[in-house]
Amino acid sequence: MHRTTLLRQRLLLLFLAGMLFLFSPLVLQFETLGRWLGVPALFVYLFLTWAALIGAAAWIVSRTRD
Repeated sequence: MHRTTLLRQRLLLLFLAGMLFLFSPLVLQFETLGRWLGVPALFVYLFLTWAALIGAAAWIVSRTRD
């Protein structure tokens, strides 16, 4: 049962970090940066953050199955 509690705590922390990175005033800073390789910096930030959250969730879940 201890592993289940630890898994839930890690996933909750990841959820809260995702909320912070995707729905905070931090996102507005990327709105004015312009473009990176022809793509608006806001889109690059959102996509990379989303991909990092999915990767972190997969890593957390796969580590607990061992």
